[in-house]
Amino acid sequence: MNEATAGCDIGLIGAGVMGKSLTLNLADHGYRVAVFDRDPNRLDALHDQDAAERGDRPTRLHGCSTYPQLLAQLPTPRIILLSIPAGKPVDEVCQRLIAAGIGTEDIVVDTGNSLWSDSQAREQHYRSHFIFFSTAVSGGEVGARFGPSLMPSGCPAAWSRLQPIWEAIAAKVDPESGQPIESRVPGKPVTGGEPCAAYIGPGGSGHYVKMVHNGIEYADMQMICEAYQIMRDALGMQPAAIAAVFAQWNRGVLNSYLIEISAEILATTDADSGLPLVDIILDKAGQKGTGLWTAVSSLQLGIPAPSIAEAVAARSLSALKPERMIASGVLAGPQAAPPPDHQKHAHIEALHDALYCAKLCVYAQGFQLMRCAAREQGWTLNFAAIASIWRAGCIIRARFLHAIREAFACDPDLQNLLLAPYFAKQLAARQHNWRQAVAHAALSGIPIAALGSALSYYDAYRTAVLPANLLQAQRDFFGAHRFERIDRDEGTLYHCEWSLPGRPLTH
Repeated sequence: MNEATAGCDIGLIGAGVMGKSLTLNLADHGYRVAVFDRDPNRLDALHDQDAAERGDRPTRLHGCSTYPQLLAQLPTPRIILLSIPAGKPVDEVCQRLIAAGIGTEDIVVDTGNSLWSDSQAREQHYRSHFIFFSTAVSGGEVGARFGPSLMPSGCPAAWSRLQPIWEAIAAKVDPESGQPIESRVPGKPVTGGEPCAAYIGPGGSGHYVKMVHNGIEYADMQMICEAYQIMRDALGMQPAAIAAVFAQWNRGVLNSYLIEISAEILATTDADSGLPLVDIILDKAGQKGTGLWTAVSSLQLGIPAPSIAEAVAARSLSALKPERMIASGVLAGPQAAPPPDHQKHAHIEALHDALYCAKLCVYAQGFQLMRCAAREQGWTLNFAAIASIWRAGCIIRARFLHAIREAFACDPDLQNLLLAPYFAKQLAARQHNWRQAVAHAALSGIPIAALGSALSYYDAYRTAVLPANLLQAQRDFFGAHRFERIDRDEGTLYHCEWSLPGRPLTH
């Protein structure tokens, strides 16, 4: 990539899939970008795509082969984006920038999937060398290219410089309907609408919010897959018919990116075999860790997020393919025949409501987890704003995020999303179908880790008296862990000498 510009506005390190897309997005909005990648082939590929997209217009990019050359292309104070793998590569690049002479007022922005606590540590560690800022990016390659959801966090002064850039390149939604405003034409970006970029808070908070986003994503994907398997194995439907159901669902309250792409996937035929493509894809799921981080954080904070944890476990279980093949010939299941055709519509309607209700519970788990983390870290999170920036550009974008935004806008102190009047009514109206779908899946031997755990979460959360009283007695019996009494002052602990006659209570 040999063409040069008179000077650039922004630097970017890492011209991989996401870095290339972010670079071209920035260029579409009039920013001149200096790009460094240690692989010259990536720079050449970026140059070729830029040349094809811009036609006769002047070049918008400048390829750099060294870190000093990158710094020299940028006015001070500089803005440099990192689009590189999380972990050690981030620190390695930061050290190289220090060696190249980066300034204390320069801003280095990590746009990767870093662990939130690493972002916190880096902000402190590099503060004497430059301003370390983080911006979590969601939306994959297409989102990065034409409008991602952006979750920035860190130094407020740095945000004031980055805000116009981020709001320009972010996804946009119609402020009234909350529906995405999209354009996937290079050089013709969306300029109106409400940007899906909002300052989250102090360092690390943006990556924490993105981590929870990904945890919700894990559960959402798993629940859609469970609905697919129920239709496939319990209702005897073929992929094309299931695709039609998903396409119909996508026109209603379940409208979302994940439902949309699931419909397209199931309607796709493999060119080589002529079979539905999904039927020749190996059923072993991968993961990159962010769902696991969410589950771990929920356990550490003592905030239940069971559907997210079950979704992580489901991926791990899918990886046990050889064992599952053996178990399928050893372990018995129910002998359930698909219902007659005239009954299938009722089952599909029940499954629709089950998926909707379970999705609400997953979002409730995610927002409750963010609320607790904010309290622990001293963050002030705007949950209405978070719901707003997830309405477009990101993987979990969905129509009902607009209603979630409204719920938190009406009550910023809402303790749990399920308590919002609108959603409480929705759950009450649809819970019978939800239970029917879960029961039908269980009787048919279909695993429903996420759909089932969401129902258990709902039932546990709405139950005034749980069996934890027996659990506390068990703990006191074998470990003298003590317990509180409902007829005494809260906080006073008691122990029972369980094996003695009369079992007297003592403080």
